[in-house]
Amino acid sequence: MELIETGKIVGTHGIAGDVKVQAWADSPDVLLDFEYIYIDGRRFDIEYAKIHKNNVLYKFYGIDNLNKAELLRNKVIYVERSFFDLEDGEFFIKDLLTLSVFDADTGINYGTITDVLKTGANDVYQITDENGVIRMIPAIKDVIIETDIENKIMKIRPLNGLFDEN
Repeated sequence: MELIETGKIVGTHGIAGDVKVQAWADSPDVLLDFEYIYIDGRRFDIEYAKIHKNNVLYKFYGIDNLNKAELLRNKVIYVERSFFDLEDGEFFIKDLLTLSVFDADTGINYGTITDVLKTGANDVYQITDENGVIRMIPAIKDVIIETDIENKIMKIRPLNGLFDEN
């Protein structure tokens, strides 16, 4: 079973043991339909989940007061990878990190993806080459030509001026 980091408990809510989770997904709604999650390798069964101020509130069975909930603060939550049904062109960030990035037309190796930044409009991929030079590319269809997770390769076609040196 492979687990995927999906969020972090950032606080408590009320006195009955609810925890507030910052979702590491495009939308917090993604975290509403699970029956259980994992924290520190331990399974927590979910009594209910709901959205509250762009976070997810979880109520776990057995966590029935503020003191118990407080012990979970700052813990990362994990979900089984098999629970997700990704559409074509959707990837987990962890699968993108370390992909080698090549120019689709010239074959130039620009480096590897070292970070994914969430900007709102679209993600931005940080590419670092062997000399430590960092380049940023927007994760849009005009730039990303092919993403091959299995072979750890991404082919891009940089927009005019994207990599111009100043």
